[in-house]
Amino acid sequence: MSNAVMELEAVLKEFGCQTGTLHRAEGDWLYLVSQIGVPDFLLEKISKIPFGKGIAGVAASTKEPVELCNLQEDLGGVAKQDARKTGVSGSLAVPIFHEDGTTVRGTIGIGKMEPYDFTEDEKDRLSALGGEMAYLLEE
Repeated sequence: MSNAVMELEAVLKEFGCQTGTLHRAEGDWLYLVSQIGVPDFLLEKISKIPFGKGIAGVAASTKEPVELCNLQEDLGGVAKQDARKTGVSGSLAVPIFHEDGTTVRGTIGIGKMEPYDFTEDEKDRLSALGGEMAYLLEE
């Protein structure tokens, strides 16, 4: 099992989530580094995401956390229709920054099967964990 999978599993356990993704930024694109719980038929769609598209892409482009309380009922203007096929309801993606604190290095995303509002503390914690996992984004 890779370090990325083991670290992502630890994050999912801490947050009580069932799905997770870790993407590396290259130019204006995000490339999938690791995932847990994403259905196989969606892997191709999430393997390369442009900045500004989908939950992870919007988190990367805005440099802010992106949350949807209930993905099954509301795509929030950011998620794609296929995101519903994951079965996830509560989802959160946050950018991971380079040491300069402004350049996006990648994103980490987590999801629960039930509707959920992530707290500000949880968003901050996921951002901190993402920063600790930044070494996994090196090529």
